Amino acid sequence: MASANGINTLALTDINNTSASLDFVRLSEKHNIKPVLGVDFRNGAQQQFVLLAKNNNGFKNINSYLSTFLHDDTLKIPETAPELNDTFVIYPYKNGVNYNLKHNEFLGIKPQDLNALKFSKWNKLQHKLVILKTVSFQNKKGFNTHRLLRAIDNNTLLSKLSKNEEGQPNDIMLPYNDLCDTYNEFPQLIKNTKSVLEGCQIEFNFSQETPNNQKSYTKTEASDFELLKKLTYEGLPYRYTPSTTIIRERIKKELNIIKEKGFVSYFLINWRILEYARSKGYYHVGRGSGANSIVAYLLRITDVDPVELDLYFERFINLYRKNPPDFDIDFSWTDRDDVTNFIFKTFKNTALITVYNTFKFKAAVRELGKVFGLPKTEIDKLTRGKYQIQNLDKLSQLVIKYSEYIQGFPNYLGIHASGIIISEKPIHYYTATFLPPKGYATTHFDMVVAEDIGLYKFDILSQRGLGKIKDAVQIVKYNHPEKAPIDIHDIKRFKQDKRIKYLLKNAKAIGCFYVESPAMRMLLKKLQVDNYLGLVAASSIIRPGVAKSGMMREYILRYRYPERIKKAHPVLLKIMPETYGVMVYQEDVIKVAHIYGGLTLGEADKLRRGMSGKFRSREEFLQVKQLFFNNCKQKGEAEATTQDIWRQIESFAGYAFAKGHSASYAVESYQSLFLKAYFPLEYMVATINNFGGFYSTELYVHEARMHQGIIEAPCINQSFNQTIIKGKTIVLGFMFLHALEQKISIRIIDERQKNGIFKSLDHFIERVPISIEQISILIKINAFRFTGINKRELLWEAHLKISKTVIKDHVITLFKTQRINYKTPQLSSSGLEHAFDEMELLGFPLCNPFHLLQNPTNNPLRATHLIRLENKIITIEGYLVTVKNTRTANGKTMHFGTFLDYDGNFIDTVHFPPIASKHPFRGKGIYSITGKITVEFDCVTIEVSAMERSAIIEDPRYAVNSINKTFQNKKSFATHKANQLSPMSPKSI
Repeated sequence: MASANGINTLALTDINNTSASLDFVRLSEKHNIKPVLGVDFRNGAQQQFVLLAKNNNGFKNINSYLSTFLHDDTLKIPETAPELNDTFVIYPYKNGVNYNLKHNEFLGIKPQDLNALKFSKWNKLQHKLVILKTVSFQNKKGFNTHRLLRAIDNNTLLSKLSKNEEGQPNDIMLPYNDLCDTYNEFPQLIKNTKSVLEGCQIEFNFSQETPNNQKSYTKTEASDFELLKKLTYEGLPYRYTPSTTIIRERIKKELNIIKEKGFVSYFLINWRILEYARSKGYYHVGRGSGANSIVAYLLRITDVDPVELDLYFERFINLYRKNPPDFDIDFSWTDRDDVTNFIFKTFKNTALITVYNTFKFKAAVRELGKVFGLPKTEIDKLTRGKYQIQNLDKLSQLVIKYSEYIQGFPNYLGIHASGIIISEKPIHYYTATFLPPKGYATTHFDMVVAEDIGLYKFDILSQRGLGKIKDAVQIVKYNHPEKAPIDIHDIKRFKQDKRIKYLLKNAKAIGCFYVESPAMRMLLKKLQVDNYLGLVAASSIIRPGVAKSGMMREYILRYRYPERIKKAHPVLLKIMPETYGVMVYQEDVIKVAHIYGGLTLGEADKLRRGMSGKFRSREEFLQVKQLFFNNCKQKGEAEATTQDIWRQIESFAGYAFAKGHSASYAVESYQSLFLKAYFPLEYMVATINNFGGFYSTELYVHEARMHQGIIEAPCINQSFNQTIIKGKTIVLGFMFLHALEQKISIRIIDERQKNGIFKSLDHFIERVPISIEQISILIKINAFRFTGINKRELLWEAHLKISKTVIKDHVITLFKTQRINYKTPQLSSSGLEHAFDEMELLGFPLCNPFHLLQNPTNNPLRATHLIRLENKIITIEGYLVTVKNTRTANGKTMHFGTFLDYDGNFIDTVHFPPIASKHPFRGKGIYSITGKITVEFDCVTIEVSAMERSAIIEDPRYAVNSINKTFQNKKSFATHKANQLSPMSPKSI
């Protein structure tokens, strides 16, 4: 826009924000425009002053000053700017305000101020005046959009938006000559403005040739390299005994390239972070492309042996690749915050990276619908998208029009899921920072801009899988003190373990990291995976793009039927013999682009990154794509083959894992599989306490029962906040009673630990301050079952006693409170009532849900029978576990369902259009499923033709007249003990 208007110098002064500053500088240089950086300081809509940076140091000072207010929202920006070195200050013209302007301070004159200026004292002080021409909009539509956004920000109707809260419609960019004509009566202003802009010079290097991360870990880069060498060779005995020539040659090669590329401190900082984590007993997984490095393996940043897996070194690092290797370091969700805190305390110039949260269409429709004053019902209709635009009223059409326009506009700044930068220079040299609830300074730019400027992030992530493994090891130690301590890092032994091989091959991996989802369960069955390399491949094949390209099925076919390998393209088969000529990993994209497409390694890496979406819109990606096709044509490759290979690359490269990344995931999978194979109950308890994985808590409770676990509801004398296990008995924790206040569970546990177990309801009420609502939750879940008293009677007692004797707080009394012994009638309760109380308080019953059917069918068909019924139409009952919604190529909705049969085994279903809409899912429950059995690669799926949710019995707690009749009809409840109805039948695992 500036180029088109003949402007060669442009100042960017966003309001209290520097997000666009570095991109502005980068793009300005491409258009031969001199960039000037600054900030428009405002309190709300009230402009206080504009600061312009004379140089990079001035920009740093502006960022530091702005960050003061962004870190503390109670502070207000003053009317007078501070004395900041290397800055210019421009105050808005305010008639009657007396400014005492310093040498670097000026008064900004807008076009609308010119008439008033003629009669102002400032007319005689024109040497202190400059042009202040605001440019906020490109055209009238931009102004209208601005007003809508201001209304959203102020949470007001557009018609009630104050004029003070919006800009001027003429805040658009004028051509240079028109701008000069506007101020032609005041040539001194034009001269002053040019002088100020000429006094500003900002320079940033976007070549990425030199990293701007912290340059040295010790005091010098030379001593850094000596330390890295020392640590690397010290790690040899731990990883390789004995070490071979191949290993030593690879170490030497990597060290030299790491040094040459300036990434030594990057490795050492990662090493230091993990040394701290190990000292605290924190588990971690090092993944990303850095897992391809033998140096990272020897430093124990990763646990993947790159020599064993023949990991492609050039995916990790090469002389043509400008950015450093990518280390994604996962910690347990309970440990990551402490690790992050350590990083910020240890390293000086540190910040979190932001993400730009943008407007999504539906959210924009809702916001703009409110701004235009539409009723909620109309807004809901618009968000559902079921309308013809021409049939909408004028306001609704405007909502849709502007929602489409602002879709993708910046909305607010968030926090990157894991990115931390550690800079050589102060963070404010590059950006202002804000302070989110996490309490750590966060940049105004995202990871793409950070990489542009040579700041490469450290990815510190959290996951629950590591929390499960860590907790399971501790629980095993508690529940089996006679057992030898578990070495959970003995991956070499795990790879040969027969029980783990069995679990993998039969996809019995519920609760295990990355291998438990329905899709992965079916893929493992199809591939008959029973080894580490097979699991590494499966971890990448499961990603969306491989399936989309059609190569997942082709890989399975070539894996199971080796004669199909002959169909592979000879060049691809030569490049990727391990995966039968199928691109599975990110490295494969680089290999194919380099060897088949004739690209350099640097160009091939640009292609890979472009496919990942990080640079999809950049010209360099399009240039590399064209170069790929040109090279293939020059080499004489058939155009149809080149097109097909490009399609494969394009469809999955953005989703595929680096092989080292997949291998890292597989290591964690093996750790969890070992615990599942040898200590299934302890591992399920750890899974439950870490809030599961892919599935809900209910399924992990079910899985524990399938392994002979005895599941009990929370108990005031046994339970802690988390679930515990004693032998084979698992007692659920208080935290799974969602309506129970945390302070109550804390009081119960503290009091029990200090003064012993509770002997009765009265004894509990005397010792624990509690309301009638909270004690009712405990009674209804049968937490007082040790008393032997029916819970209906306990509820009566509690209501009679609690209101008169409830302790408001722990108070020391001289005499014991005298209690009145109320006589309550004898009341009974059934196992059915227990089940319904459990569903209300836990979210699921602790019994076989099939026992709650209103009209049991006694259908004998089970999941294990289905493989013998291929192509048959069957009807089976299943308890819904999970649903995956997706769309067909033409945009129609379809589903994949996962159910449990009566015995607790999985049923997998597919719901194609139009069956998906004709027979929809209606929430949790048991469904009667009719459909055709299909079998592919030993995996059984029901193609559903009809489905209906089955009714359960009437809630006996409220249907008083039907309790006795229902109970008599449910003889299976007659032997109900300890809050547990007959569970799903355990089968041999």
